[in-house]
Amino acid sequence: MQEFHSCKAAINDCLTQHRFAIAHLYQEEKTMEMHIHDSYEIYFAISGGKQFLIDNRLYDIAVGDLFIINQYESHYLTSRDSEPLERIVISIHPEFMQKISTPTTNLDACFSDRPRDFQHRLSLTKEQQQKFLYHINQILSADGFGADVLETSYFTALMVFLNSLVQEQSRPLPTSHSRYNPQVQEAITYINSHICEPISLADLADQLFLSESYLCRIFKAATGTTISKYIIARRISMAKALLASGHSVSESQELCGFGDYSNFLKAFTKAVGISPKKYAQLSQ
Repeated sequence: MQEFHSCKAAINDCLTQHRFAIAHLYQEEKTMEMHIHDSYEIYFAISGGKQFLIDNRLYDIAVGDLFIINQYESHYLTSRDSEPLERIVISIHPEFMQKISTPTTNLDACFSDRPRDFQHRLSLTKEQQQKFLYHINQILSADGFGADVLETSYFTALMVFLNSLVQEQSRPLPTSHSRYNPQVQEAITYINSHICEPISLADLADQLFLSESYLCRIFKAATGTTISKYIIARRISMAKALLASGHSVSESQELCGFGDYSNFLKAFTKAVGISPKKYAQLSQ
């Protein structure tokens, strides 16, 4: 199987082939802004030192951490130091996960059947890390006659392993894993609690008893993105879920907090690549 060395290339191949793709990144790639894409993502850290902002949770990344992200969750990888981060990123088409599942074994569960307090991060033991890398090596080594069958078989085994790890989580991790000023987490919590309402920088700063300039500075330092971009990404994430569940475009616009349709249309199309109406049609 082809091994990609670009997240964007892997995502594009996954969505084009309606399958899965693996990217192994050794060097720094230009970080995408806070984004959402129509593929699932499994992110495995071979080295640490960065942070992940996923929806309303901020996670430090350590060696052996594995993150599970679905197609509705906005996320952003931010740097805490200047060292490159070696990682493996698997992009998976949701339809492919449903295809390899059975009536008794839902391999899609770790992406779609989650408890309310689901934690995106799994901290793997040394043995679990070795097992994960063993599965990846099997998938990438498949070649010759029946390679596609072997790739699917090995990938299925990997997803059985990962779903088992998710189910074995007996103690939830704290909601926030940030070492930064707790005021940043307060801002994130407030935004997500009021995402369906108009949120101005002035209102947010007043709520936290901070100056606007100071709030913008600490938020960007902690998350790597601006407050405005974070709010838009969260609303687009909500809109995708609403449209996929059968809500109309106007209902989705209103429920996710966009004030008018033109702004919603522009923001959604820029983030997702197609209009809300087209996305709703394809989702159905």
